[in-house]
Amino acid sequence: MITAVSSHVPPDTSGQPLAAWMNTLIDYVQSARPDLTNRQMALLMVVYLLPGPHTVRGLAARLQVAKPVVTRALNTLGSLGYVRRQKDAIDRRNIFIEQTPPGLAFLNEFAELLERTEGHDNADHGQRERRRTAH
Repeated sequence: MITAVSSHVPPDTSGQPLAAWMNTLIDYVQSARPDLTNRQMALLMVVYLLPGPHTVRGLAARLQVAKPVVTRALNTLGSLGYVRRQKDAIDRRNIFIEQTPPGLAFLNEFAELLERTEGHDNADHGQRERRRTAH
């Protein structure tokens, strides 16, 4: 169960997954990176982390959303240079969604944010455990 808390997360909750995710998102919001929606981020991760080829139809099925929803998200990701559309040379009706160097760089930077937040939380948790057992 999640309960409302003050504007500061108490020190003993920093190791919890939601607090770590919150800290990562705060770092992300404060960065100069584009503000992606959860849907756009999920699509980007599917394209980069799962084996392809990726199509609009396949991405829509994977996320269980309508194809126009995926198309709108891909339009944004494409305008940022994070993905590109490539027509299938064999069946021109198929459009493949491909990775790009800027998209890979963006996800690598986001992964670094996650790692820093996770490492910070683990270090905080270890310090709290040492203080708790020392008493």
